[in-house]
Amino acid sequence: MDAMARNKRPSNWFRNANAKIAAIPMILTVLVVFVGGTLWTVLYSFTNSKLLPREKFVGFDQYERLWSSSKWLISIENLAIYGVLSLIFVMIGGFLLAALLDQKIRFENTFRTIFLYPFALSFIVTGLAWQWILNPDFGVQNVVRSLGWTSFAFDPLYNSDIVIYGVLIAGLWHETGLIMCLMLAGLRGIDEDIWKACRIDGIPTWKTYVFVVIPMMRGIFITALVLVTSGIIKVYDLIVAQTGGGPGIASEVPAKYVYDTMFLSQNLGQGFAASTMMLLTVVIVVVPWAYLEFGGKGRRV
Repeated sequence: MDAMARNKRPSNWFRNANAKIAAIPMILTVLVVFVGGTLWTVLYSFTNSKLLPREKFVGFDQYERLWSSSKWLISIENLAIYGVLSLIFVMIGGFLLAALLDQKIRFENTFRTIFLYPFALSFIVTGLAWQWILNPDFGVQNVVRSLGWTSFAFDPLYNSDIVIYGVLIAGLWHETGLIMCLMLAGLRGIDEDIWKACRIDGIPTWKTYVFVVIPMMRGIFITALVLVTSGIIKVYDLIVAQTGGGPGIASEVPAKYVYDTMFLSQNLGQGFAASTMMLLTVVIVVVPWAYLEFGGKGRRV
């Protein structure tokens, strides 16, 4: 009887058949649009395509031209500065804000809304808002000078040496609220008994956070790291709205380089090569994350 019952059970292929059938359009979209488009981009990065794609392969010539371009090198340098500082300040700032809100302060919902509100705005709106705030004629500099400090100077968007730091201010304002909410959710998931045990043992609060709480929030930190890093790599609209890549090319970033090369310079091959380098950067970030999240679990099972 048991054998007959087992034979009548549907195989794994037919379990949740409706859900699998409903997922077919999404799977096809991923394969055709994302995977197919990615392979097409990589393939044509080895061609001499200009206004239209053409199958005239030139080997690694596009990549050699790419890495000999001063504009591309400046964009990579800007991305490195923006990326490293964003990761540090967003992660630390988001965690500190979450730790403060986790103290059950009054008007917590109000503060949480205020901190998260910038993330609800697009990067275009954020860039324009901070362009006005940092404008020396009617922004921070003008306000401080009107208070009596006439020698005060603060115009980062008009100084090619520090313009990327002006962009960084807007980026931090936009992203920190999201990371705060993720960290706060992680803190609220810590069992209250753990906090009580640490207090009974006389462990200082900062040690509880560093040696107990943060290790328990490993998954939250990895997720936040991936979100912030992916946003850094594709940063484009913030630059366009705030500086337009200027002064000169001082605030160029790779995503803007790709757009300008493909649609303004009409050099598809060069743009595909730059896109492929950005894809490689994403792979370098995503693969270690996937290994940490899924590879380790597979070994422990």
